[in-house]
Amino acid sequence: MNVPLLDLGAHHGPIETELLQAMTRVLRSHFAVGMSSGTDALLAALMALEVGPGDEVVTTPYSFFASAGVVARLGATPVFVDIDPSTYNLDARAVESAITERTRAIMPVHLYGQCADMDPILKLAARHDVRVVEDAAQAIGAEYRDGRRAGSMSEIGCVSFYPTKNLGALGDAGMIVTSDDVLAERLRILRAHGAKPKYYHHVVGGNFRLDALQAAFLNVKLPHLDGWTRGRQENAQRYGTLFRETGLVAQGAVTLPAAAYDELPHGHIFNQYVIRARERDLLQRHLRQRGIGTEIYYPVPLHLQKCFASLGHREGDMPNSEAAAKESLALPIYPELTEDQIRYVAAAVREFVDR
Repeated sequence: MNVPLLDLGAHHGPIETELLQAMTRVLRSHFAVGMSSGTDALLAALMALEVGPGDEVVTTPYSFFASAGVVARLGATPVFVDIDPSTYNLDARAVESAITERTRAIMPVHLYGQCADMDPILKLAARHDVRVVEDAAQAIGAEYRDGRRAGSMSEIGCVSFYPTKNLGALGDAGMIVTSDDVLAERLRILRAHGAKPKYYHHVVGGNFRLDALQAAFLNVKLPHLDGWTRGRQENAQRYGTLFRETGLVAQGAVTLPAAAYDELPHGHIFNQYVIRARERDLLQRHLRQRGIGTEIYYPVPLHLQKCFASLGHREGDMPNSEAAAKESLALPIYPELTEDQIRYVAAAVREFVDR
């Protein structure tokens, strides 16, 4: 049996007609909203806050490269704080020690579909008069404690609609949400080369506009999002049941994803289903041989990436992030997975442990 990590054909097939109709409407109406990608959303957000050379942005070393890359692109310095080992999100308790007089913003990442612990971060930011930019690229719709949604808890939230996300376009796309009218207007100007009106440039911006075709596809897919999220959650529950029934959890052979807000309907939306396993690399090879798609997010934490060598970090500086990089493995979780496929994956993991 083949179980791909993600099956976009199965995902788009049921709504193919609607997608084609949306494409036709766009070709006739020429509308566009949003941002060109999740990365550009992060970049434009920091530009709107006037982050630049000499500034520092506190963030996590265990994330997709864009979280720190956009900071460096603006000439600012990413300041890394280790993660909580159970949720993989920024350890809110460790953030304050990283704040200096040069700190301009804190950028928590809501990783794998679950919100970072935002209340302590927001209180800390208010106390030190720094801004908060939420990287909600992997967590659209995820809820935090009292039901607040990822990306809505600070002045600026950034979302990605890359095809692998729970709500994905057919190419690159993103969005920024903000409760600040002044920031919203500045972002609109920045995404159009800093011009308002056209050809009159107040600041140096970029071409961050969302392609109209991608916007139309997203409008078609949005009503299906909650159903797809439920499918992912149900698949995660099936995995958990199977791994427990086969004794893999009790043995310590597999560590399941932690759901910090499991009392909420969208406490974890499972953009990825990430387990931790002994001999992770050997397990991945075994699953590949059985036709099962997997992914390692992320094999080298950001503080150890070559491009950030000038920051002076060494192995051992961020032990939780480094352990996650060595042990974590993402299994297929997309909503179209069948129960037979999930059982096949769980059986293959059991087979590896019993070898």
